[in-house]
Amino acid sequence: MSHLAHNYDPLPVELARADGAWAWDADGRRYLDLLAGYSALNFGHRHPALVAAAHRQLDTLTLTSRAFRHVLLEPWADRLAALTGAAMVLPMNTGAEAVETAIKAARKWGYDVKGVPDGEATIVVGAGNFHGRTTTIVSFSTDDDARRGFAPYTPGFRVVPYGDAAAVEAAIDETTVAVLLEPIQGEQGVVVPPEGFWPRVRAVCDAHDVLLVADEIQSGLGRTGTTLALDLWGVRADLTTLGKALGGGIVPISAVVGRADVLGVLTPGTHGSTFGGNPLACAVSLAVLDLLETGEHQERAKVLGEVLHGELQGLVADGLLAASRGVGLWAGFDVPVAPEPDDGAPGGAPGRALCEALLARGVLAKEAHGRTVRLAPPLVVEEEDLRWGLTQLRDALTPPR
Repeated sequence: MSHLAHNYDPLPVELARADGAWAWDADGRRYLDLLAGYSALNFGHRHPALVAAAHRQLDTLTLTSRAFRHVLLEPWADRLAALTGAAMVLPMNTGAEAVETAIKAARKWGYDVKGVPDGEATIVVGAGNFHGRTTTIVSFSTDDDARRGFAPYTPGFRVVPYGDAAAVEAAIDETTVAVLLEPIQGEQGVVVPPEGFWPRVRAVCDAHDVLLVADEIQSGLGRTGTTLALDLWGVRADLTTLGKALGGGIVPISAVVGRADVLGVLTPGTHGSTFGGNPLACAVSLAVLDLLETGEHQERAKVLGEVLHGELQGLVADGLLAASRGVGLWAGFDVPVAPEPDDGAPGGAPGRALCEALLARGVLAKEAHGRTVRLAPPLVVEEEDLRWGLTQLRDALTPPR
């Protein structure tokens, strides 16, 4: 019997090694990875520049804690600030930690700067959100699996329909310190908000002296064909959370970047992390920034995204998919509902069954919420390989004759 806690239900494959956009199981069978660790592997598995950076740092210094400075921390913060247009950077480890940090900073800014009465700060969030699984974050989740059984819940959050700027404004009052949203909802199935939503939300936040906090942990760092997803709409958040791809799929590192007057409310003793911004993570992340600063990977995501979405729209036009959506190398699509109880035939299979059919054809993908499947190919995927994977998707969806 396995001693592993059963908090995941993975697909039936055990991976043993990987390189670029490809992975191999213990029996040597090869799979095209079209999930990329939920964007943690934006630069593929074992990118040589990132692996080399890790090896070099392992020979010198891996951890100091934040009790002492190290030679990479401030250069890393300066580079990340320059890339994202931020004034200040606060390092953490995981995406959920970054979101928790942003929540704490927004609340403290609300009390210290905006003048919200102590203990009354509220934050507006979107239905269908996914920002992590800590007790505070699941308190405002609308996913029953993530939320049920973990009460009592943290108060201070107001949930509004995602993509509805008028609802965001209606939820704001004198206690509101922030609006926290994903630019594109990844876990929900790569849901892109209506055109004009983000500029309107930015204007609403400005009008009411409310912070705009963007969770770019999945959407950021090249995935959408831009450095940050909000670049698509020409909008800048007051605070942005980053993670996943920031560590290149080698080490966990996350950050909150944004306004100095907001992050500056966190003073020594009010927040911290033993491993946050550790030398090993900074070394790898600096190599990630090298890759992003050229713009090459953002452009690849944009160009190959046209291939991805063109093929998926073709599947919709042919009736093999009910809908598809996304931007850059990021897509979510819905499998048609079967007219009768599912018998395993690919044409009407739910998301899980389709992912298992793809697995049998050598493609790694993951379902979300029943009949929805997400694709997030590594930005280094070759066009020929991407087209091959999409051909396998068509084959898996095509009913047998």
